[in-house]
Formats: sequence, structure tokens, C-alpha cells
Amino acid sequence: MKKMRDVPLLDRPREKIARKGAGALSDTELMEAIIGRGTRQRDVRELAKEVCGILREKKEIRYDDIRAIEGIGPTKASQILACFEMGRRYFAPEPAGGRVTRPDDILPLVAHLRDKRQEHFCCITLNGAGEVLGNRVITVGLLNHSLVHPREVFADAITDRAASIICVHNHPSGSLEPSSQDIAITAQLKEAGSLVGIQLIDHLIVTKAGHLSMRERGLV
Repeated sequence: MKKMRDVPLLDRPREKIARKGAGALSDTELMEAIIGRGTRQRDVRELAKEVCGILREKKEIRYDDIRAIEGIGPTKASQILACFEMGRRYFAPEPAGGRVTRPDDILPLVAHLRDKRQEHFCCITLNGAGEVLGNRVITVGLLNHSLVHPREVFADAITDRAASIICVHNHPSGSLEPSSQDIAITAQLKEAGSLVGIQLIDHLIVTKAGHLSMRERGLV
């Protein structure tokens, strides 16, 4: 295999992208462009070929897989995974669970809570792209009272490897005003999330009449 320095300048990956667009490159050439350069021991073309071999074999590539390749350090491994994730987020079909960018995006997932006669407390887990990983009922309380502990909320979020969560509970009374207990548990969840590295994005209250975002109220 030729080394990159032996390839004519116009045939090198970055120059081909500039002249013909990325679609004109082979998988290996695209990987060469991402990696950039090799090491003293291994040329970039050799590294790119090995990375592409793992991709074809596994269909999904992980950090440890790339780091196991001789000549791929943490910087190059991170660059490769970051490129794949950016492509997935912006060009892959919309995930079945949906992507959350605002409180209204959550409402279809919790519409069933509006008619409940008991208070239900739910936790929706999200990945770094804001995509829904899970939607779980954490506790079911009495008519207007539900107790929840941060460990119950974050147990599944940790299992999901979530980047953030949104909590939702209903008020069977029909009032959208947060109670003192709602405000207190929100503060506890925000603090607990900071400790475990999982951000509490919002806490919604839903009723038949509508919904309230505690973030928009300045309570998160």
C-alpha cells in the first residue's frame, strides 16, 4: 500500500473533497480525511483501512474499539466518534422516541397523565442529542400527593446512561400552580443531578387544562 506522501496531491482525500465533494471518496478515503495524519510507525492510510474494517465487521464502532488500534490515540478516537455522532444527529431519520427541544415536545409522551385521578410522577430520560431514551412512572400517589426520592428518579437514568432528564407529574386537582413540595423536590432533583452528572432540564406539571414548565417559571 502506498503511503500518503506517495499519493499525487490531487488524489489525496482533502484535495478530492475540495474538487469533487465528499461523495466522490471511498469509505477509506473519508476516514483518511477524518484522521488527518498517521504516526511514524503507521501511515494514515493504514490506520484508516483498519478503522473501516472494524466498521464493516461490527456496524457500530465504540471508543475502546478505535483505541485498540495501534497508532490511534484518544484525540483521533474522539474525532472519529464525534464525526459519526454529528452525522447521526443531523442526517439520520428522526428517532422513534422523538427529539426534545422544548417543553411542548414532551406533552405527547405524557398525555395519559391528564386524566389520572391520582398523582403520577414520571421521568423521561434523554441522551446528549435530546433524544428520548426512556419514559417511566416513578411513583403513584394519593389524590393530590405523591412522594418521590431522587435515588428512584436517577436509578434508571444512570442505567440508561442519560445525559439529562425531564420530570413530569400531574395535578388531579386541576391547578397548575406548583406546590411547596413540588418546588422542594425540584431543587433536590437539580442538586442530585449535578452530583451524578445528569442534568434536570425541566419539571412539568400537567392537568386537563394545560401544562406548566418550572424552568420557564425560573424554578429549575
